Amino acid sequence: MEYIAVLAPSVVVGLLFWFAMKAIFNADKSERQAEARAQEEAGFGIANPAGEVQRLSNSSFPRPSPKI
Repeated sequence: MEYIAVLAPSVVVGLLFWFAMKAIFNADKSERQAEARAQEEAGFGIANPAGEVQRLSNSSFPRPSPKI
């Protein structure tokens, strides 16, 4: 019975942390999906087959040659 009393606080804190992280990741995923839909409706980005938008990165634009 002593083991339960010793381990219970750590288990409870671990579960609280897990639920908090799960909520944060779900909120982030929902926000990214909403932003992708908004950008697709506005005509920005490239839609992939999953319906998500791939943003154009800076590497897809030509870089100016360095001046020496």
